[in-house]
Amino acid sequence: MRTTHRALGDAGEARAARHLEAGGWRILARNVRAGGVELDIVARRRGVLAIVEVKTRRSHLAGAPEEAVDAAKRARLVRGAAAWLRENPQRGRSVRFDVIACELGEAGWRLRHLEGAFDAGD
Repeated sequence: MRTTHRALGDAGEARAARHLEAGGWRILARNVRAGGVELDIVARRRGVLAIVEVKTRRSHLAGAPEEAVDAAKRARLVRGAAAWLRENPQRGRSVRFDVIACELGEAGWRLRHLEGAFDAGD
């Protein structure tokens, strides 16, 4: 059975959220709109707030999923994070931008968590 692009993305986001929770992260928001941007996951652990972009694709496609987080996408995520933080202040927490790359292949799922994948100034 062929999986739709949206269903594949939703499955990748669900796996990414479970991965974060297993690592001790608390999910504060999923698929939230802020500043005209959708933030896939906002998570907190200890003194860190992570804005997590999840990119999912089938492994037979060319290129790594994280390559889709280009300069324009990074700028939108920074704008969305700033808007979310205005409405949800996080005192004493450093903010970072992570990417979780999810690939579905013949052997199943593979996830890579790229912590601090980019800075707000990138």
